[in-house]
Amino acid sequence: MLCAAMVGQRGLSVVLIDHAERIGEKIRISGGGRCNFTNIDVGPANFLSANPHFSRSALARYTPLDFLALLKTHRIAFHEKHRGQLFCDESAEQIIAMLTDECARGNVAWRTACAVSAVRRESAGFRLDTVAGEITASKLVIATGGLSIPKIGATDFGYRIARQFGLKIIEPRPALVPLTFAGSGSIPGAIGFKDLAGVALEVDIETAGHYGRVHFREDLLFTHKGLSGPAVLQISTHWQSGAPLQIDLLPGMDIGAELVAAKRGAAFGVATALARVLPKRLAQTLCDADASVAGRMLADCPDRALAALGARINQFAVMPGGTEGFRKAEVTAGGVDTRELSSQTMEAARAPGLHFIGEVVDVTGWLGGYNFQWAWSSAMACAKAL
Repeated sequence: MLCAAMVGQRGLSVVLIDHAERIGEKIRISGGGRCNFTNIDVGPANFLSANPHFSRSALARYTPLDFLALLKTHRIAFHEKHRGQLFCDESAEQIIAMLTDECARGNVAWRTACAVSAVRRESAGFRLDTVAGEITASKLVIATGGLSIPKIGATDFGYRIARQFGLKIIEPRPALVPLTFAGSGSIPGAIGFKDLAGVALEVDIETAGHYGRVHFREDLLFTHKGLSGPAVLQISTHWQSGAPLQIDLLPGMDIGAELVAAKRGAAFGVATALARVLPKRLAQTLCDADASVAGRMLADCPDRALAALGARINQFAVMPGGTEGFRKAEVTAGGVDTRELSSQTMEAARAPGLHFIGEVVDVTGWLGGYNFQWAWSSAMACAKAL
């Protein structure tokens, strides 16, 4: 929508085709209905790609401040919620209305509920077979997103077009997605995730990722199926099947040493001591799973047992069995290999006139508005080149 609007406002003829009946559905459901439309601290380091420097050009040429300037012209109020994340004060519908208005200013022609059955290359450009008839164009921009959230219309259309024109694809996978522990997943001791569902706390979490070791400090949430919350969604983009997660449940605190120091004169149990710094259910579960401290008074526990318990808390190692898949993933990692595209124009070198922007490209942002900013930045890079 942003790309179409900007191209149309330059006086070019633009047709925007969407197979869905309602436009902007992913905007509509984002951020709890208020759309986390960007982050004030966006940079290339906030994105994952097989070609890590690809996003640098587009992000530098259209920044969060540029998008905020557009919001201000439409008088859309916004606020910062957490770690630079920006949301609409009122509704995500305002972003959709803004982009629709910008398209109207550019005289963009819409074709909604319009499926494309074939795309063919011709001497003058491209010919599309659609349910609304044939459409010809000198340039074609693919902005079809990834495989995430199929219930709102996500498909592999963009990948199929890329392959048709000989472009390589980095295998798509769910990203910003909860992790599960059924089947091959493992957890320390006899800790049951179902018993901890709903427990949340801030943690340090790290893993050996697809392109190196990564670390985040964010909130973790126990679920009936495994782990979620911002910490796990962040790490899931990087996580590789078969790699463990290392979680510090009390970052910045040597809890083993604290427990040993608190022993003298303590007239309470180990679980009670832990519940002073951890959620009560989690503290009790951790103690129950450790035979050396389960049901014991703190003062009666050997220092070695307390130190070992502390080590398990500060180095809570888990092995996920998998993810909740594209159905629950906020975005799709992987996509059109950026080494096939120009970072200046988003055009495919093998297919002049064919451009790919947004989530369909192998550029995946952190949780917190980064993926929307990539959508805006890549759209503008492409629009200026058409």
